[in-house]
Amino acid sequence: MNILAFGPNGSGKGTQGAIVKEKYGLDHIESGAIFREHIKGGTELGKKAKAFIESGDLVPDEITIPMVLETLAKSKDNGWLLDGFPRSLAQAEALDKALKESGMALDYVIEIQLDRDIAKERIMGRRLCANDNNHPNHIAFEAIKPVEKDGKLVCRVCGGELSARADDQDEEAINKRHDIYYDDKTGTMAAVNYFKNKGDVKVITVDGSKAINEISEEIMSQLD
Repeated sequence: MNILAFGPNGSGKGTQGAIVKEKYGLDHIESGAIFREHIKGGTELGKKAKAFIESGDLVPDEITIPMVLETLAKSKDNGWLLDGFPRSLAQAEALDKALKESGMALDYVIEIQLDRDIAKERIMGRRLCANDNNHPNHIAFEAIKPVEKDGKLVCRVCGGELSARADDQDEEAINKRHDIYYDDKTGTMAAVNYFKNKGDVKVITVDGSKAINEISEEIMSQLD
């Protein structure tokens, strides 16, 4: 089973992807993790991607596509859930072509919809667990609020150290990322609509404002 997951930053896309991965034994491939791996390793592609990520801009296709396709090829036998790519219409078209050429089928597209203002609020209040970025922690939502230990907030799931990404506190950077996502002409929404209009892949659309368990139940009910 191969799945694309779409949703604006702050929609809980990574959390839902981790739940689907666990149930079906898929490789959860996050474009951000791919970038971080290359940046940490000091690769040439990683160095080029770093400047774009830190400014909140879209990493150019000539950097992103080779990274992603290389990772997908390694997960061909297990099946994968790809999160954070494609982010533009051009990337969607390139991915579609590459999958066909490699003989990999795309089975599902999961789209998590969320109002832009709510997504922004969620981003600024979220905290990242040092042990697992998909452990949900948010200072504004009681259901997933971090717990206090020895005078500081720690992960509500595992007790790990928490941090806030610098760009999560930068409204200008958030707006840039959302400008890219909500753009239905050439941006990520255009990529979502590209796969919706193809008609040869099942698209699962869910309301991202619901509780985590409600969203996951709705997704699971539509996955064969």
